[in-house]
Amino acid sequence: MSVRLFCASLALAIAFPVFPVFSQTLGQPPDTMAARVEACTPCHGNKGEGTSDVYFPRLAGKPSGYLYNQLLAFRSGRRKYPPMNYLLEFLPDQYLQDMANYFASQHPPLPTPAASEASVDILKRGEALVTHGDVSAQIPACASCHGPALLGMEPGIPGLLGLRPNYVSAQLGGWRYGTRTAKAPDCMQQVAARLTEADVTAVAAYLATRPAPENAVPVAKGSYILPFACGSEPE
Repeated sequence: MSVRLFCASLALAIAFPVFPVFSQTLGQPPDTMAARVEACTPCHGNKGEGTSDVYFPRLAGKPSGYLYNQLLAFRSGRRKYPPMNYLLEFLPDQYLQDMANYFASQHPPLPTPAASEASVDILKRGEALVTHGDVSAQIPACASCHGPALLGMEPGIPGLLGLRPNYVSAQLGGWRYGTRTAKAPDCMQQVAARLTEADVTAVAAYLATRPAPENAVPVAKGSYILPFACGSEPE
């Protein structure tokens, strides 16, 4: 089976899921969003908590506006990953919003951070960039946009906890080299372009060591002021 045919089949599974008939009364499968997004779970986990593959991120608990923006980006091809591009190609806006709302409503616990193999110096550099930025390089702190607790803010700024360092490095690399983009002004591209390879490694390593608070949910819209305008933030 070709990749395109496989992904088209997955798209149909999302829009029109087929399950064994098990109801003793009506003989109908459940028509719920949890059933409809089962095509997403092999890569992203049953509740969007992530899987063992380091390059498939956690979706659970992220702001629905952020998730919706990413689904739109994959559907349009602005964010490129062929299985996702094909999977979403024919799904309408409202369906993408329903998917985003579903995963945003899931709150499985964040994983316990694994011991880091990074050196003390690398982790210190990462902590400095995440919490304070680097004024000399015009790099704002990650926390200035993603929040003091790094949990993100409604409706469109994602949290940074519970992600593996390889995934964070890959995404920052995508922003740096233009393979991942957002609507103008593309604030993440502007910030990532100022990071060195060593900075990317340090930020990714430090974030992966951060434990999650008990109530690991994005803060309410307007809880803090962004340092600059960002096109990926829904109004």
